[in-house]
Parts: sequence; C-alpha cells; structure tokens
Amino acid sequence: MVSPIDRATAVTISSEAGPIAARHWTTETCHTLFVLGHGAGAGMHHPFMVAIAAALVERGVATLRWEMPAFTAGRRLADRPAVVRPLARAACAFAPTLGPGLRLIAGGKSMGGRMTSEAQAAAPIPGLAGLAFLGFPLHPAGAPAVTRAAHLDDVAVPMLFVSGDRDALAEPGLLAGVIARLGARATLRTIPGANHGLEVGRRAGLDPIAIAAGEIATWAGALPAPPVP
Repeated sequence: MVSPIDRATAVTISSEAGPIAARHWTTETCHTLFVLGHGAGAGMHHPFMVAIAAALVERGVATLRWEMPAFTAGRRLADRPAVVRPLARAACAFAPTLGPGLRLIAGGKSMGGRMTSEAQAAAPIPGLAGLAFLGFPLHPAGAPAVTRAAHLDDVAVPMLFVSGDRDALAEPGLLAGVIARLGARATLRTIPGANHGLEVGRRAGLDPIAIAAGEIATWAGALPAPPVP
C-alpha cells in the first residue's frame, strides 16, 4: 500500500497514564470528527492509517489518530487491553477541543475499535454519537467464536462495521449473526474480497480505502447533528 502524504498535525493528549501521541487532520468542510485507534500490529503511522485518514478528510470526516504508548516507544507488541481502554476514553474526551460543533464518532482498526467499544460499554463516553469499526476482530484467526462481541449488547449508540468477506478474524456468518442480534443500532458494510487489513487482490478492481471511507462518511452524516452550543 502506498501511503499518501500525512498532512495531519501532531498533538499530545493528556491522560492519567501519561501523554498520548496523536495526529489531527481536518478541513473547514468537515462535519464529523472520528477518534481513530490503530490495530495491534502497527501504530498510527502505518500506511493504512494515513490512507484512511486522508480518504476520510476528503469526505468531510476529520480524524484524531491516537497511538498506544508501546508503539510510540518503538515496541512491536500492543499494550494490554486494561491500558488501552482508558487511552481511548481520554482521546474521546480530548477530541471536542479540536472540533467544537462536529459530530463525535470513535472506533478504529481492529484492536483500536474493539477497545474503544469496550470502553463505551463500560461507561458511555460523553457526546459520542456512534462507533465505527474497520475490521472488527470478532475472534482469533482459526478459532471462530462470538464472545468478543458480548460487550456490544451494552453499547447503545449506533455502530458501523466495515468488514472484508475474507476476514480471518471475523467469519462472515458469525459477524452477520452479531449484527442481527444488535438490531437496528448496528450496520454492516462488506467489502468483497477484502481481508482483515481491508486489502484486496490486484485484480479485484476495487479501492477498499475509498469504499471504507465513503461508508463511514455516509453513515456518520446521517447521525443526529450535535447540539448547538
């Protein structure tokens, strides 16, 4: 994947666990701010994270990409869930200072999205309009199950799941069952031929980044507008 130029601005988020490195990308035409966590395998500078942020801002969705401290420190393993969940909450609390008047959504790629949803399930995040997942990690590869989605029953805000039909961490039938269980508050958008990284083969003739960004922008734009201050 060729990463576009990252035109986001570096920001630092304060949290009880210490500073969180982040990058904010917006334009005057944005209607939504997406607090975007990365996956367990790479940090916020990964080409996917930069590409999805670039595609989103073109479609009216600003992003606040935040990074787990392990990756900021140059380590290769993600921080423990107990560490990550409060970071997601801190990033969401900080976000409105960057985009007052914008809709606030949160989530992200794989682990980043899942940890944000677990934080929301434990205690609703103030002002959060919805959760968006880019490859929700429903189960480990080769071990189909739905236990990782149990907490979503406690999430009351709308949820968007963007998933590939070749995702080894989200068997399509199982994910569809989770969506059905969650009812009207959950929406599933499937990218044909895409894997967990939302990558497709060269011959697919699809731009999965553009598809994912378009789905998020359309879904977010239909959410209730934030209250006027």
